[in-house]
Amino acid sequence: MIETFDILTAALAQANGEGVALDPQAAAALAVGLAALATGYAQRGIGAAAVGAVAEDSDNFVSALIFTVIPETLIIIALVVVFIVETPFA
Repeated sequence: MIETFDILTAALAQANGEGVALDPQAAAALAVGLAALATGYAQRGIGAAAVGAVAEDSDNFVSALIFTVIPETLIIIALVVVFIVETPFA
């Protein structure tokens, strides 16, 4: 997986004729995609632990739900970034 990041950074470092590597829309799409990937990666362990905790004691349901929802804030922040990038500031 680390090799993929090296390839990605090398591709982003190559600038086109204007000196800009990515359009704002492409950067926003990349931000949302990487945030979704990170959220899935974080939730794989959290979800398994939450199900195990709730299976043992149902009083842990609320805290398990909260810990499961916390990584979803990454996607919300990424979507906010998309709307900020898409909105012209001129």
